[in-house]
Amino acid sequence: MSPVWVRIQPSDLAVKCAYFESGLCLSCRHIRLPMAEQVAAKTRELQALLANFAVQAYLPPVLSAETAFRNKAKMVALGAAHQPILGLLSPSGEAVSLCDCSLYPDDMQRLLHRLEAFVRQAGLPPYQVSKAKGELKFVLLTRSQAKGEYMLRFVLRSHQAIARIERELPKLLAEYPQIKLVSVNIQPVHMAILEGEEEIFLTRQTRLEERFNDVPLYIRPKSFFQTNPQVAAQLYRTARDWVAEFKPASLWDLFCGVGGFGLHCAAKDISLTGIEIEAEAIACAKMSAAAMGLEKVSFSALDSTDFARGESAADKPDLIIVNPPRRGIGEALCRSLSEFAPRAILYSSCNPKTLAKDLAHIQGYAITKVQLFDMFPHTDHFEVLLMLEREA
Repeated sequence: MSPVWVRIQPSDLAVKCAYFESGLCLSCRHIRLPMAEQVAAKTRELQALLANFAVQAYLPPVLSAETAFRNKAKMVALGAAHQPILGLLSPSGEAVSLCDCSLYPDDMQRLLHRLEAFVRQAGLPPYQVSKAKGELKFVLLTRSQAKGEYMLRFVLRSHQAIARIERELPKLLAEYPQIKLVSVNIQPVHMAILEGEEEIFLTRQTRLEERFNDVPLYIRPKSFFQTNPQVAAQLYRTARDWVAEFKPASLWDLFCGVGGFGLHCAAKDISLTGIEIEAEAIACAKMSAAAMGLEKVSFSALDSTDFARGESAADKPDLIIVNPPRRGIGEALCRSLSEFAPRAILYSSCNPKTLAKDLAHIQGYAITKVQLFDMFPHTDHFEVLLMLEREA
C-alpha cells in the first residue's frame, strides 16, 4: 500500500496518517489528536506524577515538529528476497512497508525506498520467524541532521549474505554518497533481539558525525542517541543554561552516553567527569571532547552507580547530571546523591514514572523547575528536565 500524507495547517489540527487510518500501523496511537491536546495530556500526567513534590516552577513545554522529526528508522525485513518489504507486521499480520512514514524527512523516505530495491538486487532473503530461516532481520538507518549523512546497518542471522551486500554496495554508495558508514551486525539468536555482539564495518568510517548547537557528537552503531534532533538540541541547550546559573567548577555526568549533556555544560575552566557503561559511547564522547579542545575532561566506561559509591565519591562535584535509561537511577544511587549533597542535581528523564520513584528517595533537595520536552510526538512518551537544588 502507498499511503497518502496530508499535513494540515494550522498546527492545532491533527496529522492525517493513512497507515493509522487503515489500521496497518498503530505505533503513533495519539496521531488523531492535535499536538496541543497531546502535549496538554502529557503535562497533566507529569503534574499528577509529581503531585507529592513541591515544584517551584513548571516551565512551558518544548514542542516538536509534527512530522519529519525522526532521525532513525528500525525496519523489519519482511516478504521474500524477490519482493522485500521494509517496515513491520500490521496487527492482522500483514507485511507493511513503512518507507513513506512521515515521521522521517523526505530524503530519508527516498533512501528507504532505495534500500528496499537494494535488498532485492542483493538477493537478501528476509528472515522468517515462523520458519527460523532467511538471513536479513533488520535494516537500521540513522540520519545526521547536521550534514544529511547516513549510517546504514544490516542485521543478519549469519555471515553468509555479507558477500551479496558487498557486491551491490559500490553502486548504492555511488548513487547515495551521503551514506558514510555501512556495517553488518550478526544476530544469530532466534529471539526478538534487535542486534548481536558482532559488528562488521564495510566502510572505513566507523562513526557518524552529528552536531547539536555548537557541540560535535559522534554516533556509533550500538550507541544510544536521541531520535528527535530538533528537540534534543533544545534539551541540551536548556541544560547548559540551567547549569551555567550555578557557575560550577566541577561536574559529573552520569549515564552520559556520547556526552551530550556534559559537553554542552563543560567549559575550559570546568572539570567534567563522564560515566557510561557502554565503551563505544565513551569512545565517541572522548572524540567530541578532543574536537572541542577540552582538557579538564575524563570519560570512563563504568557503571554509574558503582562509580558514585566507590572511591570517587570522596571528590564531590559542585553539580551532578543524571540521564538514566527508562528504569531510572534506582534507590542506591539516590541515596548516594543525597549523601554527596552537591549544590544541584540536573535530572533528565525519558520515563516520568521512574523519575517520580527516584525523587522520593532523594533527600535534602527542592525541585526548583521542571520542563517537558515533547521528544516523542503522537505517543505516550516524553522527556523531562528537572533541577534539584540543595536546601539550606
